[in-house]
Amino acid sequence: MLTRNDATVENALDLVEIARELGLRHIGFKDVGAEAPMLSRLTAAIRAAGASPWMEVVATTREAELRSVALGRDLGVDLLMGGVHVEEALRILKGSATRYLPFAGKPSGHPTRLAGSAAEVEAQCRAFAAVGCAGVDILAYRATEAEPLDLVAACRRGFLNQGAVVVAGSVNSAERVNAVRASGADAFTIGTAAIDASYAPGAGPLRAQLRAVLEDCGAPHI
Repeated sequence: MLTRNDATVENALDLVEIARELGLRHIGFKDVGAEAPMLSRLTAAIRAAGASPWMEVVATTREAELRSVALGRDLGVDLLMGGVHVEEALRILKGSATRYLPFAGKPSGHPTRLAGSAAEVEAQCRAFAAVGCAGVDILAYRATEAEPLDLVAACRRGFLNQGAVVVAGSVNSAERVNAVRASGADAFTIGTAAIDASYAPGAGPLRAQLRAVLEDCGAPHI
């Protein structure tokens, strides 16, 4: 994710070039931190890099959230993550190629925190699957009421094999990457830890940080 503290960074276009060099195939950004024209340029740059563009909605009001959903549709991102007004979002996205993965649990604030129990999250995911969501965005490591991996398991139970479970937020160490990979999740996002060079302390700036993440994921050496 081209983001720090839940906002798109100013030099996101420059960071796309680093991701391109490493062959990354999924690159995302947030709906806040940059205006629509910049996000349009960013989406185009991600596609030019041979990657799939993702956008995560972190707006904190219903009106702002739905504007961001419409923006994601208009940008043509492949996956739109986040948000809680699921049926309204699906109506906005109807007919587009953008797939939707809403937040499970009870997100609040910015940077976002996540309330809610594993049982509540499982029930939500069953409902998301029933209305046609492509998966779920779970802020497992931002949880305030449940164990992170319990929430991931709840999402997996809720969706069975029908949707993507993506762990977002505060995946900031090899330990967490390994835990997520073993948890049944399909993917995770990483932004601040890589951009601030705290994922692999002492390894160097973003390029080295992303190499470390790729190695921890078992990717071929680049």
